[in-house]
Amino acid sequence: MDPFGEMTDLGHEQVILCRNERVGLRAIIAIHDTTLGPALGGCRLFRYASDADALHDVLRLSRGMTYKAAVAGLDIGGGKAVIIGNPATKGEALFRAFGRHVDSLGGRYITAEDMNTNVQDMNYIRRETRWVTGASKQLGGSGDPSPVTAWGVYHGIRACLEVVHGSADVAGRTIAIQGVGNVGYHLASYLHDNGARLVYSDINHRNVKRAMDAFGGEVVEGDEYYAVECDVLAPCAIGGIINAHTVPTIRAPIIAGGANNVLANEVADCARLAERGIVYAPDYVVNAGGLMSVYAELRSFPAEKAMSDAEQVFNTVKRVLRKAEDEGVSTITASNRLAEERIEAVAHLQRLRV
Repeated sequence: MDPFGEMTDLGHEQVILCRNERVGLRAIIAIHDTTLGPALGGCRLFRYASDADALHDVLRLSRGMTYKAAVAGLDIGGGKAVIIGNPATKGEALFRAFGRHVDSLGGRYITAEDMNTNVQDMNYIRRETRWVTGASKQLGGSGDPSPVTAWGVYHGIRACLEVVHGSADVAGRTIAIQGVGNVGYHLASYLHDNGARLVYSDINHRNVKRAMDAFGGEVVEGDEYYAVECDVLAPCAIGGIINAHTVPTIRAPIIAGGANNVLANEVADCARLAERGIVYAPDYVVNAGGLMSVYAELRSFPAEKAMSDAEQVFNTVKRVLRKAEDEGVSTITASNRLAEERIEAVAHLQRLRV
């Protein structure tokens, strides 16, 4: 077995295994690329089926953060962390132990919240290190980034509608949201306030009830989600849901949502969508608002700037879709090229200074 195999294939700089037996901590920190700045990315807590699954996830997610920051024009690199465990048993000791591992990296990796972690968890980490964003505002953090993430997703959806239909107006459009937790709920709010019709799918029935009580709409279960007749599928839950099994059932002309790694296989699934004429807005372009939120915190920018920056997702998505059409490539290839071009341009300047 080559321990550097996938790490090398994806271009990572560093992968750190973290362990503290006393508190049950088993975590992986992946630093993908620091050409543009220190690696910034959230900490995900998940009960992975295997350590190999956890490693695969953190490597893909951290690479996505590099590309997300580069396309968004931010001066930071890409990283990610995963804690392997049961979210129901998390607590202060776990996150403080993790925070000490983050602190040992001296700022090469800056953490934030992600799946199954929240502001309180970041508060615990902050007691051990300053290299954390998204802690509570009382502690000097920026708080929950999900409203900013959702604001960017909303404008990404508008951009896709303009490209496909000639109008960015969401009024009267049907948007199917998979996952109405933090990001999905705020996205539903923005869409509802602007006249969209909403369809929800979520395994957490409390999330669905909260959204239905606030905004109305319809509910679908399980795989019914993919076959919903709608204008946009907006996945805002887990990754890998666009795959060989689900693509043939999709009836929406657009996919644009807040989830990470929506495509199970970037190349194959993007090709499948293109064959069916479905416009896919790359997830790391659409959901960059959350990164903009924690970046604003790092730079001591006001919260209003993060929301303003998230509106620029509209122009970035349009730029990606135009590049894909002009160059005859998939949208994921187009967005990857934009990211790689910016990283290489900065790396070239760095080489000149040596």
